[in-house]
This record gives sequence, C-alpha cells and structure tokens, in this order.
Amino acid sequence: MDPFDDLLLGVRAEGALFDLSVTTVPDAPVRFADGAALTLCVPLRGDGTVSGGADERALKVGETAIVRGPDAFTFSGDAVLLVGTYHIRREVPRRLLRVLPPLLVVPDTDGCDAMREYLEAQLAEAQRPGRQIVLDRLLDWLLVCTLRDWFDRPEAAPPGWYRALADEVAGPALRAIHASPDRPWTLASLAREAGVSRTTMAKRFADVVGDSPLAYLTEWRMTLAADLLADAPATTVATVARRVGYADAFGFSAAFKRVRGVSPSEHRRADAAVRAIRTAR
Repeated sequence: MDPFDDLLLGVRAEGALFDLSVTTVPDAPVRFADGAALTLCVPLRGDGTVSGGADERALKVGETAIVRGPDAFTFSGDAVLLVGTYHIRREVPRRLLRVLPPLLVVPDTDGCDAMREYLEAQLAEAQRPGRQIVLDRLLDWLLVCTLRDWFDRPEAAPPGWYRALADEVAGPALRAIHASPDRPWTLASLAREAGVSRTTMAKRFADVVGDSPLAYLTEWRMTLAADLLADAPATTVATVARRVGYADAFGFSAAFKRVRGVSPSEHRRADAAVRAIRTAR
C-alpha cells in the first residue's frame, strides 16, 4: 500500500447516485446541491460549463470534472451529463479532500471512450441484476483514474506524499509506514528501508514530503486511530493504541490530543453525536 491507495481505499461508492441529466437551455443551469464531498461529472454527449465555488470550467466529451463539496455547483449547456456522488465521512479520505481544488477538469482520461459507452449501456438496463454494483465500481474506477491523471498534471501542485512515491529515498519509507503503521518505526529503521543513512533520510523526506518521517508517521497513525475510534465504538482506547503502534493507552492518548486537539474519548463522543444527527434526518 502507498498513501494514494490508502486514501482512496476509504472512498467507495455504495449505492451511489447516478443522475443522467439532459440540459438543453444554456442560460438555465442545472443546480446540484446534495452536499456530497465529491461529485464526478462526465459528459456522455454534448458539452457545457460546470461552475463550483469561484471557479468555472468548460466541460466536453472526453473530459471528466471533479467538484469538491459540500457546496452546490451548477452545470449549463446542451449535454447528456452523468453525475456520480460520494459522501465521505471518514478521516482517512478527508486527507485527500484537503489537497483537491474546489473544481478540477481532466481531459482525455485513459479509457474514457470505452467507459462512456459501457456506462450508457448499464444506465439503459434499469432492471438488470447487479446493475448498481456495476455502476458503483465503474465510478470507483473512473474516480481513481481521474485523480491520478490530475495529480500528474503540471497545474495540479500535487502534495508532498504524492511526489514522494517516485522518490528513491522518501518513497520506500513512505510505503513502509503505510504498509505497517503499527511497527515501532525509528528514523534508523526507515532509513534502512531505502538503504541510506539517517541523515540522508531525514533531509530527503523533509524536502520532498514537507515533514519529518516521524512527524508524518504520527500524523498518519492519528488519522487511522480517529477512524478506528469512530467505526468501532466498543473497541477500547488501549486496543486502538496497539493497532496504530503504541504500547500503552496513555502515550497514545497524549499523542492523539496533541495532534487532533481532543482526547480519543472526546473524539469518539463527538463522532457519535454527529452520526446520531445524520440518522435522525
């Protein structure tokens, strides 16, 4: 696993909403306002303009747009537009959201033509068994390809952890952290993963990623812990601590509060309250 895999592993379509919207009046835009964290827009035929936040971009067949929510956005034009939405509530994929612009457009995503044809065929077969699962997984595939293509574009300004994946020093350390966050990593052991000295690892990792190896490790562990605390309310703090590499609950709790500003128990209570409000709606 690497950071890109981990962040997207928590971004899955489950019963995702696919809207096949036909707009025919360019000066009467369609407004999308369901509060999704991410929305994928794919023109199947025609073209138009997507507006999100303060940005506005032309969108035509062969291109894919991603709008970062939860704010509403609009599309205007004469087009058949496929819209897939993602509601993201876990902390791990939120790290991905924080490095995305409000609106991005990627031209000519690999395989888009074949994807569009298959999507149209699936959308037309409303009663076919397994249709929703197929659509969900196609959306996952298209999202991953679009984000990967976006980060490789010069205007994307990809985050340090993405750039580090191709680095011969920082890359092995980063992958090691994500593969086994519970291991008792030290600067020396991370340096061994790349076959370099501790000094070389510390400098190169900080230069590429923007943080020291151990600071990055702590931040990642606390992100994982936040989701473990929220997703498994019956699991003890001590168990969560061990799963993210801490020998005792006290040291883990101190690190969690230092990084996230609240104690593990406070985080768990706050998340439970938010979930209760969502359920009541």
